[in-house]
Amino acid sequence: MIIRMMALAGGLCGAAGLSQFPEYSQQYTQRLSGAVEELSSVVMQFDADAAQVGMNRTEALNDLSQGSAMAQARAQSMGYVLTRHDRLSAHLATLKTSTALSNTLTSWRYIESDLARQTWADFKPAVPASAEGLGFAAGGFLGGYTLIALALTGLMRLRRKPKSLPQTG
Repeated sequence: MIIRMMALAGGLCGAAGLSQFPEYSQQYTQRLSGAVEELSSVVMQFDADAAQVGMNRTEALNDLSQGSAMAQARAQSMGYVLTRHDRLSAHLATLKTSTALSNTLTSWRYIESDLARQTWADFKPAVPASAEGLGFAAGGFLGGYTLIALALTGLMRLRRKPKSLPQTG
């Protein structure tokens, strides 16, 4: 009886926790989209500046890297911006074209740690009113229930005294 009650509590905790993934994912995607949008405007301006002087992006970066210390620093930081823009844009495209379940299984490969931390800091739990949220709640319940039930059953078996073997004489 105790094992069932503890497992039920574990299941409820798992349901409550995992049901929040779709909401967190949605908030992360919004933050990621905003970052991509902001970086896109910087990239477009850089490309426009390069075109204005008759260069493409690569030529403009090379030209900057040959200049003063400030120009070299700007070339380096702009290279970082361009790389980050490409990476975040690809991640956003993946998130927008995949399901919540596949996001759960694969998002760790793409996640931007600073954005994830910022999203978590601002995250507000929500009632899982979507089918995805309810599905994750069910999965969390089953996972939590099973984990606690197995752990407690194993502990109970360890605590039991071994039966003594009949003595033969």
